[in-house]
Amino acid sequence: MLLIYAGILLILWAIIFLRAYFGLRSLPVLPHGEPLSDKLPLVSVIIAAKEEQETIGETVRNLLNQTYPRIEIIAVNDRSKDATGAKLEALKAWSTGKERSAIPLKVIHITHLPERWLGKNHALYQAYLQSSGSLLLFTDADIRFHADAIRDSVAYATREGADHVTLCPKLISGPFWLRVFVHYFLFSLIMLLSPWTANRDDRKRNGMGVGAFNLIKRSAYETIGTHKALSMRPDDDLRLGVLVKRHGLRQRVAIGKKSITVEWYTSLRDAVKGLEKNIYAGFGYRLGYAAAGVSGQLLLFAAPFILLPFAGGLAFIVLLAVAGIIVSTYVLCTRRMNDEPGWEGLLLPGAAVMLVVVMVRSIWFAHRRAGVYWRGTFYSLNDLRRFFQ
Repeated sequence: MLLIYAGILLILWAIIFLRAYFGLRSLPVLPHGEPLSDKLPLVSVIIAAKEEQETIGETVRNLLNQTYPRIEIIAVNDRSKDATGAKLEALKAWSTGKERSAIPLKVIHITHLPERWLGKNHALYQAYLQSSGSLLLFTDADIRFHADAIRDSVAYATREGADHVTLCPKLISGPFWLRVFVHYFLFSLIMLLSPWTANRDDRKRNGMGVGAFNLIKRSAYETIGTHKALSMRPDDDLRLGVLVKRHGLRQRVAIGKKSITVEWYTSLRDAVKGLEKNIYAGFGYRLGYAAAGVSGQLLLFAAPFILLPFAGGLAFIVLLAVAGIIVSTYVLCTRRMNDEPGWEGLLLPGAAVMLVVVMVRSIWFAHRRAGVYWRGTFYSLNDLRRFFQ
């Protein structure tokens, strides 16, 4: 029985590796220095910030130093209880006083959250209402931008005739075990989503969006229903990309490792807590889907390593081959997406088990509380599920 299971895994992982190899090779790195068209669209850069006093300053300063000549920045202080709002106002005063600054910065302060809205989604929508650009760039408050990031993205979108361009950022992780866990999570997510398929114009499925960088035409954003259609979706960034594809619009996913960087979490504890809060959303808050996801993570990713010490003969050899393919796929993915060696892939068994524990805890906490806390606000499971139907 173990040999049959090992044989099935070997076939599956051989297919996964080949798909990842050719898929990742087809996923372009955002080109640098391509010529711009004579007619430059205005880009409205929209940021939602809640308790982001440690990062918002550097993010906005990066944006104020962009080389693309037609930008407006709209930063939303979403009910922050720290110094986020004060820092934004100080940055606004500083940028206004700079004679060489041609980039206007508008600051919006939100003090009340309407019903049936997640805070971030509501903040992004309010900024859209006050924006003027024919291109909208939705980004996060902890992103570091290369000076040419927006320029290169607009040039790429124009060349490709894209309605939506999303960039996968270079991920920075400090502590070793944080890097092991977070990189493994992103690896398994990439294997699930296959982001390269979003670049196929003959498909209306497998859309992709990344919260760090969603550049979308205003007309396309309005076609998909704006953030009103995403009002209660914790996965609004990914869902935006899904809706773009479903509406038959042209989408491009590119690797942005030379253009944008993000430190997703600063500690392993923060990463675990953050994913426990929102990972259940990836299954639409449906217990059956979540159980299938946990089982798949165990059977496909963790089990080959866990069973290896208990196998003998041919089953051991086959499982060892499976483990080697999994690690090779991880290294391939990490090097392509993040320009890192990926040798922490040798600790995949521990990372896989950690992720399974986090998934189970996310489901458990959500059902025990009959809802989730999202950025300080409680949302019931019944309300959230309505927006995943």
